[in-house]
Amino acid sequence: MKFLSLATSALLAATVAARSTIAKREDPLSVPGENPLLHCEDPKDDILALKSVDLSPNPPKAGTKLEVVASGVLADDVEDGAEVHLTVKYGLITIMRQTANLCDTVKNVDLECPIKKGDIKLTKEVDLPKEIPPGKYTVLADVRTKDDDRITCLTATVQFSRGGSMLGGLFKQEPKQDI
Repeated sequence: MKFLSLATSALLAATVAARSTIAKREDPLSVPGENPLLHCEDPKDDILALKSVDLSPNPPKAGTKLEVVASGVLADDVEDGAEVHLTVKYGLITIMRQTANLCDTVKNVDLECPIKKGDIKLTKEVDLPKEIPPGKYTVLADVRTKDDDRITCLTATVQFSRGGSMLGGLFKQEPKQDI
């Protein structure tokens, strides 16, 4: 459930990147801000219009505190019964597939249902464990109303390496111990 809160915080923004800044700016599905998030498809009909999502650090690093600052506009109220369909893959292997009640989940980011239409902003800090196994993770969060209308659908890919950062740990040598 703690991972669901982290992923929802980062992906909903209403939740991570092995993409360059140049590629992000050219991608029409990119979520505005400092983040690796992409809309699953054209968000023109989404209930949530994301203004920005900023992650610090970006990309996230194992063993650090991840701060998520997000803002957007809800076109309609979000009522109890809305669901988050979350899928997490490690490489090509699905390691988690979970459906959760959105209203239970948003309590972790200091929101309550019904979430009224209009401007919405959240800030959340999450401690990322040091023990995240190195590799490529892909997270997809499809958020739907109780009537199956799309609130938002976001995906992100993050590369964790030994040493906790995308590139910083690749060339880090462990100190040798005398035996």
